[in-house]
Amino acid sequence: MSDVIVVGAGVVGAACAYYAARAGLDVTVLDRGPVAGGTTGSGEGNVLVSDKEPGPELELAVLSNRLWRALAQHGGFEFEAKGGLVVAETPEVRRQLADLAAKQDVEHSVVPAGALRDYEPHLADGLAGGVYYPGDAQVQPMLAAASLLRHGADSYGRGTLRLRLGVEVTGFTRSGERVTGVRTTRGDVLGGAVINAAGTWGGEVAALAGVRLPVLPRRGFILVTEPLREPLIRHKVYTAAYVTNVASDSAGLETSAVVEGTPAGTVLIGASRERVGFDRTTSVPVLARLAAQAVALFPALREVRAIRSYCGFRPYCPDHLPVIGADPRVPGLYHACGHEGAGIGLAPATGHLLAQVLTGDRPDLDLSPFRPDRFPLESQ
Repeated sequence: MSDVIVVGAGVVGAACAYYAARAGLDVTVLDRGPVAGGTTGSGEGNVLVSDKEPGPELELAVLSNRLWRALAQHGGFEFEAKGGLVVAETPEVRRQLADLAAKQDVEHSVVPAGALRDYEPHLADGLAGGVYYPGDAQVQPMLAAASLLRHGADSYGRGTLRLRLGVEVTGFTRSGERVTGVRTTRGDVLGGAVINAAGTWGGEVAALAGVRLPVLPRRGFILVTEPLREPLIRHKVYTAAYVTNVASDSAGLETSAVVEGTPAGTVLIGASRERVGFDRTTSVPVLARLAAQAVALFPALREVRAIRSYCGFRPYCPDHLPVIGADPRVPGLYHACGHEGAGIGLAPATGHLLAQVLTGDRPDLDLSPFRPDRFPLESQ
């Protein structure tokens, strides 16, 4: 019997397992697929503070950013402290970006139009300026999830971490109202607590326990270019529309230019958002729009070939905040899901805070904005 069962071996589940094991708990991680086989494996690896409105999510992002940098000292995954450049097409949008940055109270520099090419020499003409965030970073998400699980298993005599793949959770075991474990396709697994870290499928796992979370899939595509001989893009670069799209409630298609290089020399191009269920059908019009937006931002990309694309499903919540903490409706059940497109960036803080809750420590941040029972019935 484990102290904690984590459902989901994506980066959020891996972070929950890592910090729980480091805190001295015995942890079992279950996943019906491979490590990072869901949303994590389809992500860009964003570790961002630049796209967060002031409030609880930004506080979570700042804590997580600090934790990612500490984790990167162990090695085992790619971590690039590259910084992020948010660009504006008009003076009015530039003023809005500067106002947002001032309210965020994180390190930043307002960049006038004439200085943009000091940051990105290949940017298009005619941009009105932007804001640079040195704290923005990128990780390779699959390697990061695997590294967290590996180092969590190496807890040096504190807790333990066991990983069981190809195991699908089909229900929960109970003693009275309290959850005591999960039922799976390979038998019951018992534990003192269960963490629902199933990402986009977090609502389905919650339903197995008799509670509802309004977590919905929000599809996004990414284009990948051929490897470039020389780096073309130095930072994560995106237009102000990306911030607006992240906060949007629309179910329809929204796109914004997001462009960044990787250590392998490829360029990742996004971002699109639409709620179409779990439809994985490749949309050529969406990919064409992403390519056109990227070329408008970096004209040199016109001569670069796109070699592949992929899609993933962000775990969307109606209020754009993740679900983190104990579920008061079901004792013994905890949630760590609903992070939408920020799960990779917010994973360490999520795991760290839940480990504090599980061990009886006061969490470093107030978790009430993320409580599982906050949604009105009509949103469920």
